[in-house]
Amino acid sequence: MFSNDDAYISNVFKNNGAGVAVMFSKGLKMIRNYFEENWGDGAYGLLLKEINDGYIHNNYFVRNTAGIFMEGANRIHLEKNVFESNGWAMKIQASCMDVYVFNNNFRNNTFDVGTNGSLVLNTFSKNFWDKYDGYDLNRDKLGDIPYRPVSLYAMIIEQNPPAMILFRSLMTALLDKTERILPSLTPENLQDKQPLMKPLPL
Repeated sequence: MFSNDDAYISNVFKNNGAGVAVMFSKGLKMIRNYFEENWGDGAYGLLLKEINDGYIHNNYFVRNTAGIFMEGANRIHLEKNVFESNGWAMKIQASCMDVYVFNNNFRNNTFDVGTNGSLVLNTFSKNFWDKYDGYDLNRDKLGDIPYRPVSLYAMIIEQNPPAMILFRSLMTALLDKTERILPSLTPENLQDKQPLMKPLPL
């Protein structure tokens, strides 16, 4: 807390009770770190609270309850990271602004992105999402239709956690399919307009 211009380079943060928490700081750099197997109700791979001007590059977030949890984070660049087999790849609260998420791989996460509001002032672009089922007619390796990483069921769980007991039921699958066709509750502008068709070689 209250520690500016810190760099975290080539560390392994594994099987911790909560994860790694960085709060009330600016000028953060995280490069080539591994955040693995941080499980629990209040656990995460990385918590960023009230962080300004951060650069998170080439990290691996694997098998965490939440890969990254952000609250009050501003001007954060996330590039060339891998989010794999997490409960939530990212939880980005509505208090975050100017967070740029691009050229990352999202694979085998239960939920790709979670949020607690409809106002989104962040940018997602050119990420690979394994749940994307769009098409690429012009063969430029980018999806022709946007991908919405926040599912309706993720929004319901954010407001009512016991609803998780219905996960993988037919009803939740139908709700998510309907929401993708006619979005009504999920944030409309939280989308990746140019999703990658194939994962980046990270």
